Amino acid sequence: MQLRFNICSWGAWSPRHQHPQDWQHWQSSDDQQSSSRPDAPKLAQVPAMQRRRYSALTKMQLEAAFQADAANSCRTIFASRHGELHRTLGLLDNLIAEEPLSPAAFSQSVHNTASGIYSILTDNRAPSTSIAAGEESLPQALIEAYAQLYEDPTPVLLVFGDQPVPDIYTQFVDEISLPLSLAFVLKRYDETCTKPQLTLSQTREGRKISYAELVHSLSVTRPLAGNLGNYHWQLSFD
Repeated sequence: MQLRFNICSWGAWSPRHQHPQDWQHWQSSDDQQSSSRPDAPKLAQVPAMQRRRYSALTKMQLEAAFQADAANSCRTIFASRHGELHRTLGLLDNLIAEEPLSPAAFSQSVHNTASGIYSILTDNRAPSTSIAAGEESLPQALIEAYAQLYEDPTPVLLVFGDQPVPDIYTQFVDEISLPLSLAFVLKRYDETCTKPQLTLSQTREGRKISYAELVHSLSVTRPLAGNLGNYHWQLSFD
């Protein structure tokens, strides 16, 4: 299996790297105390009355999507392994304590929360897909993007985001580079296109990479190849 794309544009957010240019300094030392870093983007383009209801994960995914600056009519794919797990756990705690559930929290506890809110904010009525596939959520979202581009070559917006799980679940997962959100506007691979090229194929011998390193390589236009999850990733700028 080999999936190839051109990356038309991209965006990414983490507490330490909040703007695309910040990812150029991904490997440099950071003197800023972790306690002073935000746990979610400000999302200044959204009215305060709306954004205060959003979870940190939704804000992260929206910020990455806005940075990628896709067309309003662009099809979208949102992917997250854990989704609104923090909000859902809060609702379960409310039930145990026999407390009333917040209607806003309940309505935004579903896995496609960010997808729905993005479509409302941008008046995007194009089809949207939400992917949850465990550790393979991002690769499976790319497989979905490849299938959609095979049917229709117009670009697709892919948004991925996750947070560290609540403390009660930490013994069951081993994850790096979180919290992080990233977004790509992808098109079907064209060898004549000057945009960055992303190739996903079966795992082979080589070093491991992370989501953050992938975004860093994009920001500095540096080729990258390595294994992430159960796939081999290659980024090139030919």
